Amino acid sequence: MEQKIQEKSDIDNGGIGLIYGISDKPKLSLQILLGLQHIFAAFGGIIVVPLVISSSLGFDAKTSTALMSATILAAGIATFIQAKGIGPVGSRVACIMGTDFTFVSPAISVGSIAGLPGILGATILGAFIEIILSFFIKPLMKLFPPLVTGTVVCLIGLTLIPVSIDWAAGGNGAADYGSMLNISIALFVMIFTLLLNHYAKGLTSTASILIGMVFGYIICIPIGMVDFSVVKEANWVSIPKIFEYGIDFNLKYLIPFIPAYLVTTIETVGCLKAICQVSGIKDNDEIIGRGVLSDGIGSMIAGAVGTFPNTSFSQNIGIIPLTKVASRYVAIMAGIILVILGFLPKFAALINIMPQPVLGGVGIVMFGTVAAAGIQTLSKVKITNRNLLIIATSIGLGLGVTFRPEILSSLPLGISMIFSSGISTGTITALVLNLVLKEK
Repeated sequence: MEQKIQEKSDIDNGGIGLIYGISDKPKLSLQILLGLQHIFAAFGGIIVVPLVISSSLGFDAKTSTALMSATILAAGIATFIQAKGIGPVGSRVACIMGTDFTFVSPAISVGSIAGLPGILGATILGAFIEIILSFFIKPLMKLFPPLVTGTVVCLIGLTLIPVSIDWAAGGNGAADYGSMLNISIALFVMIFTLLLNHYAKGLTSTASILIGMVFGYIICIPIGMVDFSVVKEANWVSIPKIFEYGIDFNLKYLIPFIPAYLVTTIETVGCLKAICQVSGIKDNDEIIGRGVLSDGIGSMIAGAVGTFPNTSFSQNIGIIPLTKVASRYVAIMAGIILVILGFLPKFAALINIMPQPVLGGVGIVMFGTVAAAGIQTLSKVKITNRNLLIIATSIGLGLGVTFRPEILSSLPLGISMIFSSGISTGTITALVLNLVLKEK
């Protein structure tokens, strides 16, 4: 029988005052609207990984398009399982899933030797690592007291801020990066979203992020910032085929993926704890364990449909406190819509061409909100000299790796992959220092 998660008081989520708790079910139209809002926030991250890997490995247009559709489809399936819950699988919280940059480096290294079949084989084999780890969450959870959790949640928000700034400037590598036009649009969308969220009432306030994005999108069309040629070239319907490009199960191809799976397990634990916090419920080893298990199952399914591993999306956490909606039914609807979009590349392309400054405007607010949630947790921790050292060192190293990733360039591949994420670096640092430094 499905366990019903009880909401706690507003104090537990920083006094946010949720309109819809974890188990509350908004009306269908609102589920669709808020589900689209989550998709808009995550879609860029979902599709950028197959784009980068396809470009690096020189895949043709047909393969690249198939990879993108498969990635969207797999993200939808993984999100549905995570939020809905099937037996012992799924955290049953509003968690959005998708592929992650952690897997770009191992995928390119394996793909350059064994092609897509080698990548898919390693994806499926590596999923067993996360599945096995999910059964040892209880002892792992003891390593995550509020001191560590608050630091990790804060880092999740802080390390994503540069992403939103890049979006606001026009996208990393854009010819007009930092132009006055891009920054103006981002600031306009940000201010418009803030005003809607704070002063509007009812549905308008709840859907402020989506409304802000749509409004920014529409503004960008007449000034020539939206290129519809990508939409015209995309097919109306595309059905990903199981093992269409073959599969190669080889343990030597699994080795580069092992550190990536370990990193995503750590990040998933942190993300699920953050979601529980902003959703006003108490996290426990059962919720986290089911979530990590769902993460592994989702990656296995992703490999089967022909794409890369899945993991939890930290950027969507900020939507919960902003919209005051923590309902998992919204995430379930987002999963269903993603599955539909996985079969409709033309509509997926329409979302994909959203100008980066529009995403940046709402991203700054969302990611900042996540960091603030971490600060809220840390405010309840007694700030002794020991605890201050742990917080300072963890955040310092986490942000250091985020801002200067080249510091890892001379390290062995396996080590550099483990510490390539600021979230994983900060989390590992907080975990180790919490065990090593004893309170005087």
